[in-house]
Amino acid sequence: MRRVHIIGGKNHGKTTLTCELVAEFQARGLRVGTIKHTHHQHELDTPGKDSHRHRQSGAAVVGILTRSMNAVYWPNAPAESPDDPAQHDQRYDALTAAFHDCDLVLVEGDTRTTAPKIEVWRAALDTPPRTDQITKILALVSDDPIESPVPVLSRSDLPALADFLWNAITELPS
Repeated sequence: MRRVHIIGGKNHGKTTLTCELVAEFQARGLRVGTIKHTHHQHELDTPGKDSHRHRQSGAAVVGILTRSMNAVYWPNAPAESPDDPAQHDQRYDALTAAFHDCDLVLVEGDTRTTAPKIEVWRAALDTPPRTDQITKILALVSDDPIESPVPVLSRSDLPALADFLWNAITELPS
């Protein structure tokens, strides 16, 4: 799975940029998948519904098929070392089959992975970028002036940002 992570602090514009990049790449004829990563604990299934009851009864994997959407739920195995990037990346490996026909997968969030990342940053939010703390950040995306150890790309020039991102990830070894 060819994936890149869109990271940044709260309200720096990760969701907006992810959606805009999906539209840009789709307009170029690419098939793009997305994954939303969160560190919060969420119940994704609806408690009390049949699929939730299936899981509660002990099913290892539960699938839902509707006329318009499909979903599969399975529990995460407890990580031996929650901060180990290799163990963290194994969770994405489990999704490979679902994204096999995507040219690109954009993941919103997840700083702990070993996959390439771009960081969205806005000076107005008064938090420093993390380009010197997180590995594999390809670029900092911002329209605010800043010095950075990685290239700074204009947030307002989406075509140039998409070009940079596509070129960077297609040059990486598979």
